[in-house]
Amino acid sequence: MRLRLTLVYGALFFVAGLALLTLTYVLFNQQLLGTFEARYDAKPGMNRMFVIRNNDVMLTGPDALRWVETQEAELREAAVSSLLAQGAVALVVVGALAVALGWLIAGRMLAPLHLVTATARRIAAAPMAERGLHERIALSGRKDEVQDLADAFDTMVERLDHSFDGQRRFVANASHELRTPLTLNRALVELAMHRKTASDDVKQLGESLLEINTRHERLISGLLLLARSEQPIAERSPVDLADVVTHVVAQTAVEAAESGIMVHEKPGPAPTSGDALLLERLVHNLVENGVRHNSGDDGWVRVESRIVSGDQVAVEVSNTGPVVPPYDVPLLFQPFHRQGGERAVTGRSAGLGLSIVRSVALAHGGDVTARPREGGGLVVTAVLPRARE
Repeated sequence: MRLRLTLVYGALFFVAGLALLTLTYVLFNQQLLGTFEARYDAKPGMNRMFVIRNNDVMLTGPDALRWVETQEAELREAAVSSLLAQGAVALVVVGALAVALGWLIAGRMLAPLHLVTATARRIAAAPMAERGLHERIALSGRKDEVQDLADAFDTMVERLDHSFDGQRRFVANASHELRTPLTLNRALVELAMHRKTASDDVKQLGESLLEINTRHERLISGLLLLARSEQPIAERSPVDLADVVTHVVAQTAVEAAESGIMVHEKPGPAPTSGDALLLERLVHNLVENGVRHNSGDDGWVRVESRIVSGDQVAVEVSNTGPVVPPYDVPLLFQPFHRQGGERAVTGRSAGLGLSIVRSVALAHGGDVTARPREGGGLVVTAVLPRARE
């Protein structure tokens, strides 16, 4: 747009300059002709006589008149040529300066639009859409069309921010309120199952109800954790991912042994900072998914923490398992992702594992990626900022 405005401004300037030069030429030519004619016109009652003396040569009568007319024509031609040449040069020079000035003016006029674009790009480039909604243009200056655009954009972003914030609060409050009745349901079902007069049918029904209750508890806990992980980390403490990997592998050892899965750990130094509980949940979900979504008795899971670069650390979990299509990998980080036409929510999983991993990583200023492993399974890598000493 800046280039188009400059070209339009320059074109209009050159058109106006050409029109001015043409008008000047016409007026100048007419004025020159009128001056010559007026100078040699005879007054009323007098005869016009020309006498020209030039270096002992005298011209009179028609010869002198022809010589004068020739001199007039040459003078007029020289004057007009000089006017056109100098006018064209002046037009080009001033036109170039006008184009340069137009470029600067267009840049100044479009600067507020650049601010709007930069803010919109920062919001769009945020790891999660709602994370960038606190950005505002807050354009200052006189009231004009660009100011109206910036104010309308700020109003839209503010409404979206309030909407996302209200949604997070609703999920957190609803999940918190639902935990109490689920706890009460569990207590009542267990009380009924452990009564001496309870029949086998009642006990079997109680086990089914407890399994359903456990599934709901996992789902609500996952929603609470997801809502918490989407909030900015206010207080950070030093955490070494090597310690977290060792602790999580020990926690999941029983489940891995029951599933016949070998867990190999390689806890290299990986200092970072953040919420220790959330970082533990991140690694726990990765290892837990690696164990549960595996190939069977001969499956394995590898967990490694390491320093990636001078300012990044990573924890990587790879496992054997079914082949995952590459186009399906991004969908794994969505809550309640449907696979095979069914929700990925079972009694052991709430379908929020990788969603929580991604939210925790983003909340700590990092990111998480996944890629299919050759032969089946996944390789999931969470990258976090490295802590400075």
